[in-house]
Amino acid sequence: MRTRPAIVFLSFTALYIAAGLYLALGPGYLQGDSLSRVADTRAALLSRDPHLAAIGFIFTPLTALAQFPLVALSDWFPALTRWGLTAVAVSALAMAGAVVQIHSIARERACPAWFTWGVTLVFGLHPMIVYYGANGMSEALFVFLVVWSVRRLARWMSTDDVHDLMVAGFALGLAYLARYDALAASGTATLLVAAVSYRRTRKTETAILDGVVVAAPTALAFLAWSATSWLVTGSALAQFSSRYGNAAILEQSGGGSTGGLSAIAFSLAEIVVLAPALGVVLVWCAVLSVRRRDPEPLAVLALAAVLVFAVLAYLRGMTFPFLRFYISAVPLVAVLAVFCVPRGGWMTTRRPGPHAVSRPQDVLGRSRALTGTALLLVVAGVPVSGVAMSSPTLSREQHSLHAVVLPEVGDRSPELRLRQEAIVASFDTERRIADYLDSLGLPEGAVIMDTVHGFPIIASTARPEQFVIPSDRDFVEVLNDPAAHGVQFLLTVPAEGRGVSDALNLRYPTVHENGAELGALEFEVINSGDDRPTWRLWRVFS
Repeated sequence: MRTRPAIVFLSFTALYIAAGLYLALGPGYLQGDSLSRVADTRAALLSRDPHLAAIGFIFTPLTALAQFPLVALSDWFPALTRWGLTAVAVSALAMAGAVVQIHSIARERACPAWFTWGVTLVFGLHPMIVYYGANGMSEALFVFLVVWSVRRLARWMSTDDVHDLMVAGFALGLAYLARYDALAASGTATLLVAAVSYRRTRKTETAILDGVVVAAPTALAFLAWSATSWLVTGSALAQFSSRYGNAAILEQSGGGSTGGLSAIAFSLAEIVVLAPALGVVLVWCAVLSVRRRDPEPLAVLALAAVLVFAVLAYLRGMTFPFLRFYISAVPLVAVLAVFCVPRGGWMTTRRPGPHAVSRPQDVLGRSRALTGTALLLVVAGVPVSGVAMSSPTLSREQHSLHAVVLPEVGDRSPELRLRQEAIVASFDTERRIADYLDSLGLPEGAVIMDTVHGFPIIASTARPEQFVIPSDRDFVEVLNDPAAHGVQFLLTVPAEGRGVSDALNLRYPTVHENGAELGALEFEVINSGDDRPTWRLWRVFS
């Protein structure tokens, strides 16, 4: 790695890790989806029945797989998973990688040094980028991989080097294993490459071959993941068909949109608050590209496709109104600003293709003023996004950061203040339950529960082998007769909301109300977290 990218990578990795450590170990503020992946990884490595399939098939696997080395250490250092630090390490490295890609795109464009460092800092310090580099969510890996593919596609426009196409396709294939949204980016990139290749050669077979180079890794990832899911669970697309999947969660939580203009307006508002100058920079970049006959900006279509996918998915009621689904707007406006800067220099490559072209030096003219304007437009988005992230309407998942970062600033109603504090306190109750059960010194398989709501307990406990959970291959057998299999306790949640999909509630519909004649109530724990269930612990009759 060259010196400057190494400095960028190490500096931003340190920043995101520091932010993640502060959020996790200070106020204990963790994202549920991030902690859920930590629990899945722990189940695959350190549970009562460790096996690879225990990572689950609802989420794509890359974020969990990347945590394997660190989660393996949680047997000696439980705090690594208790506070989601394994996920923080992955997201920090990935988001720092995304910053390096933005920096490299600007360097390869031969942008002025002040602009290159400016756009690097503005992107890397954008509040959404900092937060998602620090919270262990899959967005960091996804942003890194898609921006990496955009950089390679932009290079290919000049180099015609098959290595650039191969790397772009590889990055998009990995991106699919981080988030399903990558299908939109990969499909768009494939069509773009095929179209550009056909325009260059006027040969259909060459266009198809170049398109296949980009599409093949994603197709292989899709087929391999779907086939594995089908073989293990009986469903190729568990995310959509499982009772634990996104469609079921939307139905249980009632969080999707009702469609129509209001859904489109909400999506556009989310994009605008993340990148207020996106529309202006997009039009400006398009005009300049046409005037310069510059094909490199076409590479951003892969990022734009992700945004379009997010808008359509919300319009059709397939996703929640979460700001993070539009995070691609942040790298998109940064890359567009880079492409507004006149091209210069040489695009170095290992093996130029037959249609490689010399990179022309664009007319500079008033380039300094244009370059400065492009950077200022990107800078303008930072404070707007910071304010928007504190809005409960625009930022359902992040607004509670207000209670963590600036608790004394701003005018919040008492109700909102209490709710934000409850969100920050999410999973405190589950950590206390894990501590209590650990203190009992129970044998292996002594407690049975579902991980729908119980994943924070698996992430927090020092003894994961004491739990029988749905990923265990004998879970159904044990659930049918807990006492006969040595189970001493049932951990139950109400059969409401997501609790309707809880395996204990499905097998014994009254278990949370009266123990279903399986055991006696040991105690009940009212949850201190927001939108978290009341737990009941039942001692099983022997």
